[in-house]
Amino acid sequence: MSFTSNIKNEISSIQYGESENFAELSAILNIGAKIFDDRFEIYTENISVARRIYSLIKETYHIDIEMDNSGINSLRKNKLVLLIIREKVDLILSDLSIILDGERLYAPHNYLVDELKDKQAYLRGVFMICGSINDPKTSRYHAEFVISNEDTANFVNSLLNEMHFNSKVIKRDKNYMVYIKESEKISDFIKMLNAINSLFYYEDIRIYRDHKNMTNRLNNCEQANVDKVIASSNEQLELIKKLRETRDFDLLDERIKDICIYKEKYPESSMAELAEIISSETERPITKSCINHRFRKIKEMLK
Repeated sequence: MSFTSNIKNEISSIQYGESENFAELSAILNIGAKIFDDRFEIYTENISVARRIYSLIKETYHIDIEMDNSGINSLRKNKLVLLIIREKVDLILSDLSIILDGERLYAPHNYLVDELKDKQAYLRGVFMICGSINDPKTSRYHAEFVISNEDTANFVNSLLNEMHFNSKVIKRDKNYMVYIKESEKISDFIKMLNAINSLFYYEDIRIYRDHKNMTNRLNNCEQANVDKVIASSNEQLELIKKLRETRDFDLLDERIKDICIYKEKYPESSMAELAEIISSETERPITKSCINHRFRKIKEMLK
């Protein structure tokens, strides 16, 4: 079972208040309903979501609903559950801000989503009918909502950004995809859905991956520093070699000679390590910057 299915199964059994149920149903019908003259139909691949939609409509409007789970998604080969509503069609579509005075609405009136809890309920309905979240074990973090109507997609995007989820909208084939990429924002969205078990699963894996990535970055940084020291040491040894070949080494300044002799004696040492060695063995304190200055002077001597 997918991570998305686990989330939908978890949140499908949570009970909410009347206004939240209306907002959730409004989102589901707005995005998922096919509307005909005498009925509307809702398809979903998740049986838990189908049962929730069935219960919400049944309990709110006290009507009979047909349910058929014999359908197959021709693209994914998954089973489809079909809900058919034939009673109180006009009332339901009007109540849920889907059709008003014969006009199809693609974003609900404000009264359905005027409070934060109702906005959250609307987004919960959006996720149930068209949302998905990648399993955090995969290589990338991604949450998306595939919506056929541009106005609806922009409305969902505005709700998400109102709650600081940093979502965006792009056109994809004939649909619009609203998506969230940041791992922390996806975590916050799962928390908003009240999918607590799924949230714990997501966070455990995210913490593990972040720790692993940090360890890799530190290892890479350490290796880069080692490579830098080796390159610098090779350059310094090459300077010393040229200095010996072109100058009378014995006549050089004692400070320059000391640096050369100790670098040849400890060729793999960094400048900080070399400073510590010279200070210890000669009892003449010297700093890393001082050694760096003397190598710059050797460069000038060789020009």
